[in-house]
Amino acid sequence: MAAQSLTRRGILGGTAAGLAAAPLIGRTAPSAQESPSPAPGPVRTPEMQDIVLQVNGRRIQLTVEPRTSLLDALREQAGLTGTKKGCDRGSCGACTVHIDGRRVVSCLTLAVRCQGRAVTTIEGLAVGEELHPVQAAILHHDAFQCGYCTPGQIMSAAALIEEGHAGSPDEIREWMSGNICRCGAYPNIVAAIQDASVQG
Repeated sequence: MAAQSLTRRGILGGTAAGLAAAPLIGRTAPSAQESPSPAPGPVRTPEMQDIVLQVNGRRIQLTVEPRTSLLDALREQAGLTGTKKGCDRGSCGACTVHIDGRRVVSCLTLAVRCQGRAVTTIEGLAVGEELHPVQAAILHHDAFQCGYCTPGQIMSAAALIEEGHAGSPDEIREWMSGNICRCGAYPNIVAAIQDASVQG
């Protein structure tokens, strides 16, 4: 008879009441000794190396593991977050920077290999308040949507103009093929590069 009187509503109500009445175990306020301490900084291991990078005309001293990518060194240690981490496999071009004037994907470049070489990021492309012609053209042609790939697009475009590969829309598309825009702003990007190549 008792089994027949059980209902779903009754079971749920009884369970809720039982939980509310249960003692709160382990919910006491932590003592001063138990309060969380701030996360420790990076621990220096024997294999870590001190390096000096020349980034945007400025010397930056860093301590990195030998396997640290230039991308991670720039973003996480140097505080230069304009260079974006996309695929982290060298396929999307979001992390493009210049090393000694040549464009490279920084996610596949070891930071320790960049000592003594001139690294330029998107933060160092403009001269003071004056935008680089590619930056100005990207703005003029509204050649971005979300903007995540834009720093890499700009760095690649600036390099390909210097390389002499902006002769036609087809040539620009070919030499920009390593830079992916998931928003599909390619027509405006090509127009901006053509414009910048003429002005530059």
